Amino acid sequence: MAGHSRWANIKHKKAAADAKRGKVFTRATREVTVAAKMGGGDPAFNPRLRLAIDKAKAGNVPADNIERAIKRGTGELEGVAYEAIRYEGYGIGGAAVMVDCLTDNRTRTVGEVRHAFAKHGGNLGTDGSVAFLFKHCGLFLFAPGTSEDAVMEAALDAGAEDVVANEDGSVEVICPPGDFQKVKDALDKARLTAEMAEVTMRPTAENVLRGEDGQKMQRLLDTLEGLDDVQDVYTTAAIE
Repeated sequence: MAGHSRWANIKHKKAAADAKRGKVFTRATREVTVAAKMGGGDPAFNPRLRLAIDKAKAGNVPADNIERAIKRGTGELEGVAYEAIRYEGYGIGGAAVMVDCLTDNRTRTVGEVRHAFAKHGGNLGTDGSVAFLFKHCGLFLFAPGTSEDAVMEAALDAGAEDVVANEDGSVEVICPPGDFQKVKDALDKARLTAEMAEVTMRPTAENVLRGEDGQKMQRLLDTLEGLDDVQDVYTTAAIE
């Protein structure tokens, strides 16, 4: 058993994203563009693009927007050139934070990220300062009440590394990034629908934060999530 409040944290993040639907559109299409630029415009041969398209569709991004984003990435349409940057730092109680950005102005982005950390009691660290506290993996999160046995049977047969039952009743499936689509297809075939399915950076340990510390940490995370250039925020904080 693990994950003190994984479900609550994920639901909070989803609710915050839903409240900023325009930002979801922007982030999703930006990721599609970068994925197409890095690996080509055919999702059949570009797993990152296939995942980006799935995420965009899940966020109700119109098909025309997705198609234009792919063409910007492959150079068929003109567009802004984005670069991927990762920032690492610490929040309240020493909780680790990683911030993935796609930006056309590195100076602007680092200034905004540094200001967010400083304003909310954290500090920006150096490259590699917290990355070792996270595992790059495919992750599927199922709602409390989902049959752990059913998830385990479908996932492990498809190549998943682990199935974790959290204290809050939710169930997680962890797999190598390269096996994400295969595991997803197996879960779909078994009619097991995850509330969250993505290739992510999963914390290998947790910093449990309660009360005022938890509130301060949540404000830091919300501020980082709200920055225009930020794509994803990962943390070891488990806020109760």
